[in-house]
Amino acid sequence: MQTSDVQKLILDQIDDIEVKVESDGSHYQITAIGNVFAGLSPVKKQQLIYACLNKYIIDGTIHAVIIKTFTPDEWAAKA
Repeated sequence: MQTSDVQKLILDQIDDIEVKVESDGSHYQITAIGNVFAGLSPVKKQQLIYACLNKYIIDGTIHAVIIKTFTPDEWAAKA
């Protein structure tokens, strides 16, 4: 699965979010930025992303995922 496919899966299911995906084979690193993460616990933030990809994790297409999530303010502060 291409990084653009993973990105599209997330963008199609979560509105108003910016997603960057890098991969090394079937291992993906996802950085997601959006107001949707405001007020959520770290676990809830990751669950939002996992929910978009779960079918492909279960069938083995996606083997491993590292997810980093930020609100726009958190992302701006990181820079």
